[in-house]
Amino acid sequence: MIITTSAISLNVDDVTASATFVKRHLGFSEDMSADGFVSLSRQDAGFNLIFLKSGLETFKPIHMRGHRADGLLVVFVVDDIDTEYTRLQTEGVKIVTPIETEPWGERFFQMIDPNGIIFQLVE
Repeated sequence: MIITTSAISLNVDDVTASATFVKRHLGFSEDMSADGFVSLSRQDAGFNLIFLKSGLETFKPIHMRGHRADGLLVVFVVDDIDTEYTRLQTEGVKIVTPIETEPWGERFFQMIDPNGIIFQLVE
């Protein structure tokens, strides 16, 4: 097997709101979109980020159709956590966990998008 691209796909109620959030605040670009679907990328992210409208008739497996992205973290490792924290605060992003330092030295903070997706930046 050769993997040519990776993606994470998240079901949300408002595709446009989540896509706008990651484009504006995390520097992603829109690769393609259709009604209820958007695929975004960032060259250094390592995967495409896809948002799907919850409940789409075409969603498979069918038993997961009405589910929403919940209980997961989308995590990005960055070089300068303090600069990113200040920038995102200035941009009005809702920070749900201020910068914390783990016992092993890793520093992180968490923010939330309009659909409740938690994004975590780590240094």
